[in-house]
Amino acid sequence: MQPAPDYATEFAGRVALVTGAASGIGLAIARRLAAGGAAVSLADLDEDGAQRAADQLTEQGARAVAVALDVTDPASVEAAVQSTADRLGALHLAVNNAGIGGPVEPTATYPPDAWHRVIATNLDGVFHSLRHELPAILASGGGAIVNMASSCAVNGFAGVAAYAAAKHGVIGLTKTASLEYAARGVRINAIVPGFIDTPLLADADENQRKRLIRLHPAGRLGLPEEVAETAAFLLSDRASFTHGSAHHVDGAYAAQ
Repeated sequence: MQPAPDYATEFAGRVALVTGAASGIGLAIARRLAAGGAAVSLADLDEDGAQRAADQLTEQGARAVAVALDVTDPASVEAAVQSTADRLGALHLAVNNAGIGGPVEPTATYPPDAWHRVIATNLDGVFHSLRHELPAILASGGGAIVNMASSCAVNGFAGVAAYAAAKHGVIGLTKTASLEYAARGVRINAIVPGFIDTPLLADADENQRKRLIRLHPAGRLGLPEEVAETAAFLLSDRASFTHGSAHHVDGAYAAQ
């Protein structure tokens, strides 16, 4: 029987890159990994927000750096991964969390420019990230990656054609990459959050929030920290035989 893990040190000696880390789920994951002893690179299009978050973690005793990142730009992704490895010494863990929502519009009138923007961020961005993270993680001796999907990756949701299509794609990309790298020492999994109470919902009025809550049999929205705990598990040695899976953190939304 293995001893219980020490959650304060389970990521000691490991370097993690989290995209979309300036706020919301990404920030919660960065904080959780730092609390577990990881050195964390907080990457975001909002470089100022990422820097503020990194400074807060540093003040708390963690090793943390901020990196500018536009996941739609392969060169930006390559630079962010290289900067992380150069400044923190390696790359062992990655969370591909950066994403946008896009407009709410029926498919027949969904704006093509919005379609391409959402796909470029939410699907192409994960692909670009994997392309550069995987070689860096392999060079560091192996590790784990978590891709952020959504309940819209397993269910339809009216009005968000691009978002749902992109997140469905993230699941397929996760499964495919996991098959390719399982024997090479890199575990790749996905998280499927329901509606989580983050700044992305800041503009929702009371009626909209109630409607979203009703989608979840648990009777509430999720918390970023709840997603972060699942990410920590999947990135840890506790999940050593977990490959190519999609873990629901959704208050039973997808179970209906």
